Amino acid sequence: MITFKSDNVKDEADVRLADSPARPGFQVWPWLFVLIVVVLTAFIRYRLLDLPLERDEGEYACAGQLLLHGVPPYQQVWNMTLPGTYLACALGMAAFGQTAAGIHATLIVVNCLTIVLLFLLGQRLFGPTAGMAACAAYGVLSVSPAVLGLAAHADDFVVFFALWGALALWKAEEFYRWHAMFFSGLFFGLAFLMEQQGICFCLFAPAIVVWHAIQTGTISKPVFLQKLFFLATGMVFPFLLVCLYLNQTGVLSKFLFWTFTYAGSYATENTAREGLHNFLQDAHKKWTICFPYLGFVVVSLPFIMRDRALRGQIIFAAAFLFFSAVGMAIGFDFREHYLILILPALAILVGLAIVSLQFATANKAFKIVPPVVCVLILGWSIFQQRQFFFELPANTVSRMIYAGDAPFADMPTVGDYIRDHSAPVASIAVIGSDPELYFYAQRRPATGYISTYPLMQRQPYAAQMQAEMVSEIQTNKPEYLVFVTNPGSWHMQPGCDRSIFSWFVRYSSASYERVAVLDQVTSDKALFISGARLKNYHPAGRNYIGVFKRKAGT
Repeated sequence: MITFKSDNVKDEADVRLADSPARPGFQVWPWLFVLIVVVLTAFIRYRLLDLPLERDEGEYACAGQLLLHGVPPYQQVWNMTLPGTYLACALGMAAFGQTAAGIHATLIVVNCLTIVLLFLLGQRLFGPTAGMAACAAYGVLSVSPAVLGLAAHADDFVVFFALWGALALWKAEEFYRWHAMFFSGLFFGLAFLMEQQGICFCLFAPAIVVWHAIQTGTISKPVFLQKLFFLATGMVFPFLLVCLYLNQTGVLSKFLFWTFTYAGSYATENTAREGLHNFLQDAHKKWTICFPYLGFVVVSLPFIMRDRALRGQIIFAAAFLFFSAVGMAIGFDFREHYLILILPALAILVGLAIVSLQFATANKAFKIVPPVVCVLILGWSIFQQRQFFFELPANTVSRMIYAGDAPFADMPTVGDYIRDHSAPVASIAVIGSDPELYFYAQRRPATGYISTYPLMQRQPYAAQMQAEMVSEIQTNKPEYLVFVTNPGSWHMQPGCDRSIFSWFVRYSSASYERVAVLDQVTSDKALFISGARLKNYHPAGRNYIGVFKRKAGT
């Protein structure tokens, strides 16, 4: 990709990337290693295929399920997620079934393909050894509960397309063809379509093109503008197609409000000080599994920095890391799964660290040390998480990961009850942020507010949203109301409008009767009470879910 001023440096890079002399069958071994990584991560995920859905997964599953029934995004469910993840989950459920297992089978496919792409990119940049180390590091980190890696998040789809785009971009800069640059932009555009944070990878691509043009002295030549044109055309193409489709279905204005107007307000809600607090809190408590890899890279930095032979590749990887970190930091929330955005870049740097450390020593005996250290780190990571990966059943894993947040493991029981006691055409309303209940019940929402987080935030539309949700529920008269008391389902911020709670008490008392309760007694125990047992029953825990059925004649 890079034209170096010194021929001897270029020759050195050629030698460095040729890990060993070509011989029959040698290239099979890296792929066998990749296969082992893919099989291991796929096994871990397959063993937990029935892991109960959490809230984000519930949103994607609910919207994807409606898509399969011909309902376009933002017509019956509203949230700030861009529609790419909804479509990806819909395609996955069409192939694997409309179940939690179907969602997680989709994740298996995406995760395995991401591992392969990471190997290809690492190999292209720094050689087979780096590619193998990168895919192994990402494979282990991507399934870690520390980043909520066992659940399907939009971030998983973002990095899949971002890696595809990065690999295509590197090839397009090495051997420029207009269609290669277009497809690179297309993949980055799809990364953005999965989630707003994908925009950072769309910024990464032109930054690399500009940097390469400066290095090669072509920034004033027509080819530079051609590259930017085809790259930008590819990026905007998926978004324009989606806008045309949503405009045709009459939901374009709703889409733009939720994914840009409201999302912009949400992203600027936290101050930098609050963001630093969130980062330190999560880093201290939840991301410790990533620190050994980061430490390995930091120790290797002096050797990486003086590696002139791979200067162009190092700058490419560093830029990928920078824009990944920016994507993770958008909104200053630093939720666990946001770290997934930075894992591919971190994994590539792990591979680079091994290659640079090996090159720094002339002693062949010492060249084995960096890979061994990496293997030890990988082994330690797997050992530390062995209970999640190989031992505990799916429901227990869910309770341990989300202890105190919500009884996700027991949500299917609530959904099954509603589905068994209502007609397929019935609608329900969940007062809380647990859209997985709509998916389990297989009943359509009576309100577009499948998540109540926006109603409790410090943003200018909160009161309007509460009034709209109340109006929709009273107009559509759902057969069932589900009220969630768990604080994790609300995330109420100081000074937020809480009038929806007093409305619910009045409305449910007048028009509904309580027919079931899911009582989260402890973090690992929940009781589902219905029928005659419900009479005079009072929840033992402060976190419970009440199921209310509409009274006849109301």
